[in-house]
Amino acid sequence: MDIIAKLRDVSLDELHPNERLKVESHYLYGTLEESLADRATGAVNEADTQLTKFHGFYQQDDRDVRDDRRHRKLEPLYSFMVRLRLPGGRVSPEQWLTLDDNARRYANGTLRITTRQTFQYHGVFKENLRGHLQALDKSMMDTIAACGDVNRNVICTANPHRSAVHRQIYDLAHEISTRLLPSTRAYHEIFLGEERVAGGPQETDDEVEPLYTRHYLPRKFKVALAIPPENDVDVFAHDVGFIADVQAGELKGFNVCIGGGMGMTHGETATFPRLSDIVGYCTPDRAAAVSEAIMLVQRDNGNRYDRKQARLKYTVEALGVEGFRERVEEYLGESLAPPIELPLTHNGDRLGWYQGEDDLWHYGLFVQNGRLADVDGGPQLLSGMREIAKAHDGDIVLTTNQNLIITQVPEARREAIDTLLADYAMTFETTPLRRHAMACVAFPTCGLAMAESERYLPSLIDRLEAIMQDVGLGDDAIVVRMTGCPNGCARPYLAEIGFVGKTLGRYNLYLGGGFAGERLNKLYRENIDEATILEELTPLIQRYAAEREAGEAFGDFVVRAGVIAPTLAGREFHTH
Repeated sequence: MDIIAKLRDVSLDELHPNERLKVESHYLYGTLEESLADRATGAVNEADTQLTKFHGFYQQDDRDVRDDRRHRKLEPLYSFMVRLRLPGGRVSPEQWLTLDDNARRYANGTLRITTRQTFQYHGVFKENLRGHLQALDKSMMDTIAACGDVNRNVICTANPHRSAVHRQIYDLAHEISTRLLPSTRAYHEIFLGEERVAGGPQETDDEVEPLYTRHYLPRKFKVALAIPPENDVDVFAHDVGFIADVQAGELKGFNVCIGGGMGMTHGETATFPRLSDIVGYCTPDRAAAVSEAIMLVQRDNGNRYDRKQARLKYTVEALGVEGFRERVEEYLGESLAPPIELPLTHNGDRLGWYQGEDDLWHYGLFVQNGRLADVDGGPQLLSGMREIAKAHDGDIVLTTNQNLIITQVPEARREAIDTLLADYAMTFETTPLRRHAMACVAFPTCGLAMAESERYLPSLIDRLEAIMQDVGLGDDAIVVRMTGCPNGCARPYLAEIGFVGKTLGRYNLYLGGGFAGERLNKLYRENIDEATILEELTPLIQRYAAEREAGEAFGDFVVRAGVIAPTLAGREFHTH
């Protein structure tokens, strides 16, 4: 299809306002230079708040002080959340020191590992944006396309140094990221100071963006690669998923999945989370091309009228799985092979010491909700990791479960790493319940948050741990996830126990997700406070301890016991 001809037949006035904004942005330049130069406000122009996302950062304000500043007749305390494009989540020790320096110099003194295997910073003021991005650039890092209506950070099963196949998957994540990267030079010219080509791109010159065109995508686009039996990336939760077929240590190909996505809107049943469908199989050399073909089908068929229906998952629902696959094969110029059976057993991380194929050691470090900070009287994760980066020769790798891995440690260096971990109180004892818990940022910075998440979940886990201990389940894992709003950044709809914020102190409680990320959960109780959460969960956990079958996960138990109906398809998420 010719998207340009197709969209020129439609008035921009008929489409969502963001579509006009993209087309008229001059390939994402907008008025960003003027916005950055305006020192009368900490904000950027309203239209530019949408364009900054394509460059990797969101405008936010500190909601903890919003009312006080309003009473004092001050504008909100604006700053930016800045997110890196870091396919596969790997950084060198030298890059880590730059990341740490930027956190202390330009942000709020913390680093946060996201559920998309990258870092984001909070509290970056407008006057610090250029310095922040330029420091990253000098260390061969950037934030291009970490947000916006483009392909986002490509994620994969963690640690490329674990085996030859892991390295292949990591390299493929980079290949896909590079292939689907926007071509506009706006980021380089506005933020990095590169000289602008005379005249710049013309509004009708669609060769500037051969993949995206000046229209870009209807909504964000996400790709994940998993290596069975591990599903640490929650491969079914993304627009595109690749499940590796590994035989005798050799990568043979991938099952291809399409149509996953987590976000929805409270009270609007036409919106729902959805798990992707396995539609075929491809060889490793074709995976990047398959990613591109899927993205182009979405580019040309996605809903540009209603952004709540614009994700690829709704395009799959509209075209049908077979219809979407057929269009992919048209763009690809070949058919996908039939998929094969590739079981996935869990979606957690390896923590502690383990060896790779090359006999070097790797240490998986638990980072509660991904926040690297120095806590008074507690863990000194930020400073501890800085000292480890100074002493370490191998890489540091992030996981999609918000943890990190200190990689490539020779036997002779293990004791030195252990000493630093102990000196900075980084190896505090945790339960399987806490290690399988995950939260989004929410308050005070996320403008979409309706309830607390990152700041609240640890204390709720304390209470759930006590219940688990009382019934003899202290050594058992249940996947618990919490978000402050229904957008689903921590993938709560895959959790065995999911919490989604409704308003301050109150959450929707979801039950019945699969332990390996293979089944959605379903609403169990709506708009409840902590006391009610504990009243509801205590007897269920007690029943689970008494009635579960051997090896049965909590999510499977509540479905088998008839506590909650299984969600077999996204469109059934809201049915009872």
